[in-house]
Amino acid sequence: MIEVLRGTPLLSRLRDDQLQRVASHARRLALDEGQWLFSQGDPAERFYLVEQGQMRLFRLSPEGAEKIIEFVAPGQTFAEALMFLNAPRYPVCAAALEPTTLIAIDAGDFATMLRDSVETCFIVLGALSMRLRGLIGEIDNLSLHGAKRRVARYLLAQCRAASGATRSPAAAEQVKPRSAADASALPSPTVPCFVLDVRKGVLASRLSIKPETFSRVIRQLSDEDVIRIQGARITVLAPAVLAALAEIDDLDGG
Repeated sequence: MIEVLRGTPLLSRLRDDQLQRVASHARRLALDEGQWLFSQGDPAERFYLVEQGQMRLFRLSPEGAEKIIEFVAPGQTFAEALMFLNAPRYPVCAAALEPTTLIAIDAGDFATMLRDSVETCFIVLGALSMRLRGLIGEIDNLSLHGAKRRVARYLLAQCRAASGATRSPAAAEQVKPRSAADASALPSPTVPCFVLDVRKGVLASRLSIKPETFSRVIRQLSDEDVIRIQGARITVLAPAVLAALAEIDDLDGG
């Protein structure tokens, strides 16, 4: 478990003895697809690291309407900032998008460890600040830009994540086939591609656009030969064009 903890940005700079302490107060949880972890308003006694699978964080309106706030992928943590609040409660609901393994970390003991070490506290606050910057960028994207740009930015982010790139969306990815049929459909290893493993309706909610708008934008990008769609697999045929779409304003509203 310690090596898994060490692999997440929030905990990567902790000392070995601190990681051992975190691990001693942590436990693994396994969730089935669709299973809830907590509801908004529940006491926030733990924060979580996704080891395998994917989580969705969302809010529910009084009428029961669901708004996706964030997807959490392997290696990422969530609900960690709540440890700095007095008697915190989760502001969102959390549920598994697929079979998911989590590491549940005792928030109270972690906060005590931070009080004992100013240096460690600043390290953790630095990691949280970087995440906040990313969220501000997402808010900017969702509130100031049209549907086509939002979709283009999401596709670019998935392309970079799949290929391990940090600068260029055109970095190569080797895709391992899951079956003979997949193998026959694989693109050249120099062409970026990824599997869209989130339902379109859920993803549209995350991007604050209507499902039909998301489908229309994806269809437009395919018709324009910017991407190729094969089931859930998306191949980026024109990374430079997709990058340009992600950087320009468009008139296509959500």
